[in-house]
Amino acid sequence: MTMVNAFDPAKATDVADDEAALIARRQRLLGPAYRLFYAHPVHVVRGEGVWLYGRDGEAYLDAYNNVASVGHSHPHVVAALARQAATLNTHTRYITDGILDYAERLLATIPAAISNIMFTCTGSEANDLALRVAKAATGGTGVIVTQNAYHGVTDLLAGVSPSLGPSAPVGPMVRVVAAPSGQADTGAVFARGVSEAIADMAVHGIKPAALLVDTIFSSDGVFADPAGFLAPAVELVREAGGLFIADEVQPGFGRTGSGMWGFARHGLTPDLVTMGKPMGDGHPMAAMAGRPEHLEAFGRNVRYFNTFGGNPVSCAVGMAVLDVIEAEGLIANSAEVGAALKRELEALAASDSRVGPVRGAGLFLGVDIVDGKGAPDAARAAAIVNGLRERRVLISATGLHGHSLKIRPPMVFSRENVALFMDRLKDTLADM
Repeated sequence: MTMVNAFDPAKATDVADDEAALIARRQRLLGPAYRLFYAHPVHVVRGEGVWLYGRDGEAYLDAYNNVASVGHSHPHVVAALARQAATLNTHTRYITDGILDYAERLLATIPAAISNIMFTCTGSEANDLALRVAKAATGGTGVIVTQNAYHGVTDLLAGVSPSLGPSAPVGPMVRVVAAPSGQADTGAVFARGVSEAIADMAVHGIKPAALLVDTIFSSDGVFADPAGFLAPAVELVREAGGLFIADEVQPGFGRTGSGMWGFARHGLTPDLVTMGKPMGDGHPMAAMAGRPEHLEAFGRNVRYFNTFGGNPVSCAVGMAVLDVIEAEGLIANSAEVGAALKRELEALAASDSRVGPVRGAGLFLGVDIVDGKGAPDAARAAAIVNGLRERRVLISATGLHGHSLKIRPPMVFSRENVALFMDRLKDTLADM
């Protein structure tokens, strides 16, 4: 299975002998399924803020890792982790205060109709749980996802993640719809695709359980606008007896710059919300929040337990991340700096025919790279990604055709970081 921006050992020409030995050791120990980024992989030893550092102290501007949402190794988060780890860490079958304090604080950022939360360790676990809850609540089995969606790595989630490729085919109860187009009629077109999927399920005797979407449509190429376009499709799914699951694993925690959650841009209250990656600033934690009426059937018949989900250390880390988002005004920063970056990219697109449409919200942007006729140019996108890597700027590419640059830096990204990013992007294009 191919991966956008994957390292190909057969084509490696610029890897030092000692790094080649590490790559060989990695493959021997970890097996063949793991992939490295970039034609020349990056060897990092530490991180701080928006920077990752190599073994010789070289600094890489991180414009990709939304996992480190409030910056790599944020001191407030690290201190909270260490303090709680030195005090208590155990599972959720004892009474502890931390999980309740964190649950109340996190739920306060979500519409009041969603008042229950269940903790996991990864976004895959959260999405897996959400699908189980949706099936229990609706009695349905059908799931609708977008054409190049990614939702996780469990067996169930691989079956609703077309972006994993033909070696991981979607499940028989899954229907795939075209990703949003970003045009003015996106809402109507997307809803029509969902309506057709529901109709096809009916023909095959499948009852819908859920429409599951990443609310920034990251793997589809980043589609945020026009705001509100999701609402007609969600209404159709609910009319058919299914639920709307908002996958906030990538856009959540303020990244879009218009509140904590990507679904808020669409004026929607989901039935279930999943979250992960940025939740712990690099610490593995995730969750699923939902309306209590949907969790009732699941909870009545199934006892749920996750050994590490919601442990005291994770909850302390989660609280610290919320502290930083609030204290440092990172949602506003995402809006302001993200808008500045988007303007710079749009100006570049106006002057360089290789740069196509720019999409996104806040500090989550997608930029199409095209050929002379405006068609997707994945090879050129890969060349840009690798050219930036050689200039010590880290991004990746995404989308159905692999031609969309994917830019989602830590939310502490600054105007100075934008200027550096743009300078090195222009240098990369000039050398091509």
